[in-house]
Amino acid sequence: MKKRKLSLSMQIFIAMLAGAAIGAGIQLLGNPEWATANLVNGLFHVVGQIFVRLLKMLVVPLVFVSLVTGASALSNPSELGRVGGKAVGLYLMTTAVAVTLAVTAAVLFKPGVGAQPEELQSQTLIEQPPVSEVVINMIPDNPVASMADGKMLPIIFFSILLGVAITMSGGAGRNIRQFFENLNEVIMKLVTIVMKVAPIGVFALIAKMAATSDMAAIAKVGKYMLLVFSMLILHAVVVYPTLLTVFTKLNPLIFFYKMRAAMLFAFSVSSSNATIPVTLESVEKRVGVGNKIASFIVPLGATVNMDGTAIMQGIAAGFIAQYFGIDLSIGQYITIILMVIMASIGTAGVPSVGLIMLAGVLLQIGMPEAQIGQGIAIVFAVDRILDMTRTVVNITGDATVTTIVAKSEGELNLETYNDRTAGLAYERGEALPQTAD
Repeated sequence: MKKRKLSLSMQIFIAMLAGAAIGAGIQLLGNPEWATANLVNGLFHVVGQIFVRLLKMLVVPLVFVSLVTGASALSNPSELGRVGGKAVGLYLMTTAVAVTLAVTAAVLFKPGVGAQPEELQSQTLIEQPPVSEVVINMIPDNPVASMADGKMLPIIFFSILLGVAITMSGGAGRNIRQFFENLNEVIMKLVTIVMKVAPIGVFALIAKMAATSDMAAIAKVGKYMLLVFSMLILHAVVVYPTLLTVFTKLNPLIFFYKMRAAMLFAFSVSSSNATIPVTLESVEKRVGVGNKIASFIVPLGATVNMDGTAIMQGIAAGFIAQYFGIDLSIGQYITIILMVIMASIGTAGVPSVGLIMLAGVLLQIGMPEAQIGQGIAIVFAVDRILDMTRTVVNITGDATVTTIVAKSEGELNLETYNDRTAGLAYERGEALPQTAD
């Protein structure tokens, strides 16, 4: 009999457990010099960073080609506007719910009261651009330069505009659309090639994280971490299933089962953008979303949908204010909610970017810069672990909204959705990727 291959999600899960065990073992041994030099900062670091670079290599071409393919596949600009409006509306709604839950939790449970780290180190913060600049910078003056710099909002704008132009160009447009559809197939094959080494990369990333985590810092702000974890889990297991049930009448347990590979992957790389290839693969091959919807909404969500980040910021703002004994007014808490919703639209889906956004939020409510720097230092010490978890929430939100919009547009294959084995052959590398109809 032919030996059955493990699914990608199982391979990643095993790699995560092995990496965590070895990293924790190194830390329990006191991080001996030979292990730190040769493994933690040597092999694990090199392999992990090579894998992250492979993922980043895929992001810009995948987002560009996917969005052009998705936008050009929509029959007319009004259809594009309808689909885009549904997606953005749902993304903003889930972000608003997330940050409202977070602020409410911070007010009720007061995680900053009693937290007293022994040392505070100032962090260099990147200044947040004003909203007006974010809007202006959405329009690229040089699309090629935007792609070279990895600026996602300008890439998204140009890709959608090019897709619309292809749709409106008749016969010439059909030829160009076919080219992009073929190119999309090639890039998805490239994704498949990179995913074959994913378990090795995940192992290295998790092993280094486990070996270098500051357990003392984690203990000092344990209440803050516990509250963030709790709200992330609550949002993922209550809000998203509720939306799926209300808008689609689908079984959310099947959805979570089919998205497990993307969730594990997001946890290990801590980047919504880097997880785009796996998210796309999961929603198309496993969930059954049509390519023209998935290729449009998933990359968009990786840029504008930051529910997990919103939860962290809402709780962290309350935590830092409470730590310094600052009583925030209702108006300031409302400002936090509105700032986080608006800032999420222009946030890159890269590790720990939420801390940069948090600095802008704290400045907006009038907190002194010195205290902002100290407060960021407190949460920075434990942010890596929280970042991994909130990235899972971010990409799960992307997939949830994509599924809801696909169902409303008649672009969800219910047979595929309800078939627990659908897409497994592709996930194991036993079948070539095919573009959904």
